[in-house]
Amino acid sequence: MKAILMTAAGSPDVLQLREIPLPELPSEHHVRVKLAAAGINPLDTKLRAKPAYYPDKLPTILGCDGAGIIDAIGTAVTRFTVGDAVYFCNGGVGDEPGCYAEYTNVHEDYCAFKPANLSLQESAALPLVLITVWEALIERANLQAKQTILIHAAAGGVGHIAVQLAHHLGAHVAVTVSDDKKAGLVQGLGAEKIINYREQDFVREALVWTADKGVDVVFDTVGGEVFLRSLNAARIGGKVVSLLSTPLSLADTQLARLRNLSLCYELMLTPQVMHMHDERIRQRKILEQGAQLIETGKLGVLVNRMLPLKDAAQAHRLIEQGGVTGKFVLVMD
Repeated sequence: MKAILMTAAGSPDVLQLREIPLPELPSEHHVRVKLAAAGINPLDTKLRAKPAYYPDKLPTILGCDGAGIIDAIGTAVTRFTVGDAVYFCNGGVGDEPGCYAEYTNVHEDYCAFKPANLSLQESAALPLVLITVWEALIERANLQAKQTILIHAAAGGVGHIAVQLAHHLGAHVAVTVSDDKKAGLVQGLGAEKIINYREQDFVREALVWTADKGVDVVFDTVGGEVFLRSLNAARIGGKVVSLLSTPLSLADTQLARLRNLSLCYELMLTPQVMHMHDERIRQRKILEQGAQLIETGKLGVLVNRMLPLKDAAQAHRLIEQGGVTGKFVLVMD
């Protein structure tokens, strides 16, 4: 089969198209999936540049997100049969092979049936961002109807899903975007307050929007100075949920303490990296609940661009340029 191997840490050039053996099922509980597509996430570019979890296991296959058709099953598999269309988040961080390939193996407990109204290519764009947003907004922030939330980089892969889920939960949604085109996109997804961060101070705009109270929740997908300034955009007793590990100075910590803020961190990879089987089943159930929302029109995914598998390096270059709207996907056919 064809696969993109990451041969070393470094630039996108370390991603090489190679012919490798078809994977054998590693256990009686695994299924083999003929992949139709693999989602590409900014995480992939970071792991390519600096393998964080398994730096000694190279070459490897990147790509956590996949969707395809099951073509072989282990003898103990009960949830699926050959021919089922599934999507999942599995591998791609260096331990198990990822989804930049024509085939991959997945434990049956980590697979979900793909949303019936999405193509396999669209479905492949969803798992990592859907689980990330679900955990951040529902499990970390406990976002409730009529609360206010500020979502940074709202037109991005994570951001545009966050806007939709927050809107579905009944929250009032403010967002930061960089231009009018992205503003129109997120407004159509349910955002009420649009802040162009290149022209406006998002802290001031959030305070004006909430009558100087601050928002109940900030969802930070950017990190750095954006995260630190967000401490002033949250209300006293509010929550700031971040996907990044931004260093806090003593002054930052004192400010957060003075304002009684809850600082929460979200890394949906933790169950995979730390081999937490039950937690990975919980994440699969998120995919199942997400599929129901997608099938009833409550959620959707924006696939900005589909590229052939051989162009994985080019996809990484485009993502590293920044400003990507929605998701990129590698297709196998």
